[in-house]
Amino acid sequence: MSWVVAIALVLLLAAGCFFILVGSYSLVKLSEFFKRLHGPTKASTLGVGCVLLASVGYHWLSDTDPQPRELLVTAFLFITAPISAHLMAKAALSLHMAERPPQPGGATEEDPQGPAA
Repeated sequence: MSWVVAIALVLLLAAGCFFILVGSYSLVKLSEFFKRLHGPTKASTLGVGCVLLASVGYHWLSDTDPQPRELLVTAFLFITAPISAHLMAKAALSLHMAERPPQPGGATEEDPQGPAA
């Protein structure tokens, strides 16, 4: 395997790790349900997709037996993540989650840090 291919695979892994980190950070830090739903869905799809594509590329270019399960995981992820996010958003819309008052003990617009401990 040439060094150009190795650098391309490292860049794919780095991009995948970046997207996974951004998705997990947005899940923790964003305030409401719809914002928290968007970040991890998009970022984890891109992140895990990049990691799996790097794995497929490594096995394909290093003359080892490529495993079809990596391609199946990639296809399954790209199909199910947007569908599950869409169904969760529809359920939240039907429950009128945007109109509900904030939970007790949670952050408000006046005090974004929440109640003092």
